[in-house]
Amino acid sequence: MKTYLDCVPCFLRQTLEAVRMVTPDPQLGEDVLRKVLILISEMDFNQSPPYMGWQIHRLVRQVSNNSDPYREVKNRFNKFALELYPQLKEKVASSSDPFQIAVRLAIAGNIIDFGVTGDIDWQVVKDTIADAINEPINQGALRRLQAKAFSSENILYLADNAGEIVFDRLLLEELPLEKVTLVLKGSPVINDATLEDAEYAELDGLVKVVDNGSDVPGTILADCSAGFRRLFEQADLVIAKGQGNYETLSEEAREIFFLLKVKCPVIARDIGCQPGSFVVLKKGARPH
Repeated sequence: MKTYLDCVPCFLRQTLEAVRMVTPDPQLGEDVLRKVLILISEMDFNQSPPYMGWQIHRLVRQVSNNSDPYREVKNRFNKFALELYPQLKEKVASSSDPFQIAVRLAIAGNIIDFGVTGDIDWQVVKDTIADAINEPINQGALRRLQAKAFSSENILYLADNAGEIVFDRLLLEELPLEKVTLVLKGSPVINDATLEDAEYAELDGLVKVVDNGSDVPGTILADCSAGFRRLFEQADLVIAKGQGNYETLSEEAREIFFLLKVKCPVIARDIGCQPGSFVVLKKGARPH
């Protein structure tokens, strides 16, 4: 997905929220914002929006000398999600359609996205969970995903955010676990999940866990490790969570199933749905 003009205000919002998280110094905030404005003025709008987010958050980490500004936020939401997990697991187990409920709850977890807004609290997450069961969802795509999951020998699951990965666990547990590889970011960016978060959620004992070697808030294949790119090419099924993965991978030639809650009007227009939608979307086709 390319970058649209409507993405520019979001870049500036992200910059201000991130820099205010790491320093109260208004001069430092001004310096970072000016540098970001220069980057925006020179950017290639054919690049996906996470390409600019990548540059913004690298700059914030550099000027603040803080390698993981969102660590406290990630810890807080990991803990909160783990406290919810037993009741969510019971909701899946007691359902007549566990796979569908697990998919819906995994998408609900995608609300925990500090790249979209820094104003997320417990009630927002709880309300999204409550709405998840009745949200309209593409049943055809859901059933194609289910069938593909159980006919595949090699499943690659691209995670998105900390906290959200606990919701992903509900879906992972409905998949053939021995065939799944869970992919995290190679190093911190925004509140995206890293290996540290997967270990906290005890996912490393559930499925094979790897990182992609990158700190892009999405998946830009050119910046990922050679090992991850091999896994990506060889996988029978790729499941990609969240907006960042949609933005960076939606034009890839191979088949990918995207799971996300649409929180941005630009992405809603690109997909052809309403903001707030729960999306199960298959795009691309594996080359012959």
